[in-house]
Amino acid sequence: MHARNGRVQKLILTLAVCLPLVAAGCGGESGGTTDGIKLVKKDQLTVCTHLPYKPFQYRDDSGDVVGFDVDLIRLVSKEMGIKQTVVDVDWAQVTSGAAFKADKCDLGMGGMTITPEREKSILISDPYFDATQALLVKKGGAADLAGLKGKKVGVQSDTTGAEYGNKNAEKYGYEVITFDDSSLEFNAVKAGTVDAAINDNGVLYDFAKSNPETEVTAEFATNEKYGFAGLRDDANATKLMDKLNAAIAASRDNGEYDKIYKKWFGTLPDVKQ
Repeated sequence: MHARNGRVQKLILTLAVCLPLVAAGCGGESGGTTDGIKLVKKDQLTVCTHLPYKPFQYRDDSGDVVGFDVDLIRLVSKEMGIKQTVVDVDWAQVTSGAAFKADKCDLGMGGMTITPEREKSILISDPYFDATQALLVKKGGAADLAGLKGKKVGVQSDTTGAEYGNKNAEKYGYEVITFDDSSLEFNAVKAGTVDAAINDNGVLYDFAKSNPETEVTAEFATNEKYGFAGLRDDANATKLMDKLNAAIAASRDNGEYDKIYKKWFGTLPDVKQ
């Protein structure tokens, strides 16, 4: 009986130690320092995003997360000599900063437009990509917002496309339908559930290329720029972001940025990003 009770007591003690650490993974290695920068996971750069947002980040046929943003952040993870790990979270956790405050990730990515509201909540990198909003329809559909009176227009929640779509809904007389992610939004156009979708031009052109029954018929001059996200008002996060900014700036000078851009968009940028 004593030996059995001893084993039970040992099990109880083990559970008491492990249960508070379940979120981090009992027995796993969390935290670490590389190049003087504290990371949420040892020997890896953890990046939060919301999948999919092709071609910026999505899972390929083998299940790996790939894309333009992934390759850019890999510039700094390679420089630090560590691997990059991507965590899929609700997009609002990135834009609100909640993912960083909860130590879920070191950086955030997602074709994220830099806005004054987001700058109040999160640390944002230097701009790395020029973008604008655009309109996706079925072939032969509306040429612009004026052609959508009485129709349904899809937008993705917590995006600048949603802001643009909602801002113009009353003016053009369409109904806004909100989706949690871009793939649901775009496929709703394909299925005819909505008559059009508003989102960033890069992801819409990529979708239309793979789905020729759809097309992009208009772009809107929103003059947006993308940035990567981090924890605001934190010296360690600022140090990491400075390192990322420097790596991307160097890639523009040595031609690596143009190579990555052409890999994912099939052309060189029209202007120096």
